[in-house]
Amino acid sequence: MKPIYLDNAATTKVDEKVLESILPYFDEKYANASSIHGFGQEAKNALEKARKTIAKTLNCKTREIFFTSGGTESNNFALKGLFFANPEKNHIITTKIEHDCVLNTCKWLETKGANVTYLNVDPEGFVDLGGLEKAITDKTLVVSVIHGNNEIGTIQYLEKIGEICKKYGILFHTDACQSFTKEDINVKKMNLDLVTINSHKIHGPKGVGALYVREGIEITPLFHGGGHERKMRSGTENVSGIVGFAKAVDIRSEKDVKKMTELRDYFIDKLLEIPDVALNGPRKNRLCNNINISFNNIEGEAIGGYLENLGIYTSTGSACASHSLETSHVLKAIGLEPVQSNSSIRISISKYTKKEEIDYVIEKLKPIVEKLRKMSPLVN
Repeated sequence: MKPIYLDNAATTKVDEKVLESILPYFDEKYANASSIHGFGQEAKNALEKARKTIAKTLNCKTREIFFTSGGTESNNFALKGLFFANPEKNHIITTKIEHDCVLNTCKWLETKGANVTYLNVDPEGFVDLGGLEKAITDKTLVVSVIHGNNEIGTIQYLEKIGEICKKYGILFHTDACQSFTKEDINVKKMNLDLVTINSHKIHGPKGVGALYVREGIEITPLFHGGGHERKMRSGTENVSGIVGFAKAVDIRSEKDVKKMTELRDYFIDKLLEIPDVALNGPRKNRLCNNINISFNNIEGEAIGGYLENLGIYTSTGSACASHSLETSHVLKAIGLEPVQSNSSIRISISKYTKKEEIDYVIEKLKPIVEKLRKMSPLVN
């Protein structure tokens, strides 16, 4: 069997239609979008068309979309930009299960005078709305809560969080890199002020993302230069990447989401037939492509290694933290002991995943688990 790629939360295969849309901007329409001549304006028009496509998906104004290099930059831009533009308020509220780029940004901002509250979550990864409301002070600037968690798939109730933020006049930011196009995101309905999205999680190219910033919000740019992106994000625009990003958004399909949801549930059911395993995160309100499972008393890395030898590619957590030997901060936050966290693997499917691939993985996984349990000093 061909290699089976089940690490789509890390990145996805570029869709053929996306690739076709990108190629002309390397060898036929390669001009700088900031050039005032006709060749440059052709690239500029493509960029603005892409901006319009993405804005429509979020139900926002076209001029409220600013292109970036990806989710990490957008999250840094949102939180640092707000903090430095609003010196009268220094309190940030976030959660203990954010992506590392949000948590590390907040830790850095603490060295610059920020006061950060890291909210607890329940055993399924949901934010305690009462705890959120209690954490708000007159110095609170922004609440930043990840929409779909990159490790355990929990989808937060953004509309309810947005209502609380609106009630107290506080800005609301969400990292929607994992959920964008998989879940409906309506910035008006959800009272969202800033939204981080990116391309390579949705079968678009790497190295491109965007930040939605509601019109009227004061935010300091991270980059200073030629004044690109209406002076909000200087740097020559990645036209080919932006065109590919918009194409990936344009060809999104509810049919694909439905297929992934059904395959996810089928996969989970089959995994739970293996003795002494547990699903991390909720069954409902979960990303359509995410599975995180603990195989108690055996190492998740060992399972991943055996699977890789068979051409099956999974993950033990976030790709950005794969070099770290520390226990997952997300699994710790939902109450897992280190022995449970270290026995976990993340499986993330895509619209290209097939049922026969899932059946093959289950067939191979069961004897691997049995073998490792026999070898484990933690099993009686």
